This record gives sequence, C-alpha cells and structure tokens, in this order.
Amino acid sequence: MRKFFMTAILAMFALVGFSQVKWDARVGVNFSNMTKVDEAKALTGFTLGLGMDYGFSESWSLKSGLMFTSKGWKFKEEGEKITYRPIYLEIPILAAYKVNISENTKFVINAGPYLAFGLGGKAKYGDADMKLFKGEDGEDAYMKRFDLGIQYGVGFELSDRYLINLTGQNGFICPFDVDEGDKPKNMSFAISLGYRF
Repeated sequence: MRKFFMTAILAMFALVGFSQVKWDARVGVNFSNMTKVDEAKALTGFTLGLGMDYGFSESWSLKSGLMFTSKGWKFKEEGEKITYRPIYLEIPILAAYKVNISENTKFVINAGPYLAFGLGGKAKYGDADMKLFKGEDGEDAYMKRFDLGIQYGVGFELSDRYLINLTGQNGFICPFDVDEGDKPKNMSFAISLGYRF
C-alpha cells in the first residue's frame, strides 16, 4: 500500500510541467464522527495541505492534493469518556465542474474517491493513552492504517486566487477488525480556505 501512495504522489508532481496545473495551499476545520455507533459524538479537527488543479477545459478539471487531516469521535462507556483522534495523510482524486457566476467568481462542484493513510494518533480512555496505528508489545495495531471513501463538495474560486470549500467524506472501509454486526466507518465535514499560487 505504501508503494501505491508513493506512486500517486509522484504522479501528481509529474504534472508540474503542464501549464494547465495550478497549485494552492489550504487550511481548514473539520467535524468528524463514526457511522453506526449511536452513542458516538463528533469531534472538531484540522485539515491542511497542498492542492492541485489540472484544467482540461474552461469548465472541467481534475483536483487532487496532499492533505493532513485529524479525524475523531468520542463516546462514553461505563461512565468513562473515550476519545479517538486518528491523523491521516489523504489524497483526493476529484472531478470538478466550474460555472462562472460573475466576472471574477466561479462556483465549483466536485466529487470522487479519496485515499487515506494513517500517520498517527491516540485513543484516550480515562487516564490511559493508546496509539491507534502502532501495536504495542507485539500486538496488532488497534486501527487499520488504510482508508478509502468518497469525497464530495462545493466551493468558490474568487479572482482565480482565493478558494472557499465545503467538503464531505464517507468512508468505505471499517477501520477496525469487526467480524460481525454493523461495521462503523469514518465520516467528516470540512470547511477550508485556500490561496492559489
């Protein structure tokens, strides 16, 4: 899986030589939770990274990038508060459609898959901490490192420099080894601002 991520990253940078490629820096806040866990409550996190926009025409483009994102959720079990806070490196691969709504403003709709690789993070149970993606004492990691899902969103491009994005994500893979019953998955909603170079 690491080889696949490295290939995807190198493919993005291979596009640098094309004049249609535009780069941007993004920062934002997200609200994430876990599906199919009734008692789970959302946590606030961050998202930041480098975005890429490869234009095929005036209206259509391919959007991608490298985003560092903290996700998480919390709930109570037997009176104890449990908090999960995984951190991922994400690569979205999105088709985007742009509509001019004024001379200097474009409305953008985008959707496509995202790939995510767990970099770190902890679960906190009472006073105890546990690493999520790294097993201890020879045990398997608590969470699966790889995640895959669908990303969708809307946004605005202002003067071809400033970006405003509203983004949703729904995971396809249960991050835990669950053999039966409902399999929870990551979900999140983010608001971000960007500046195009």
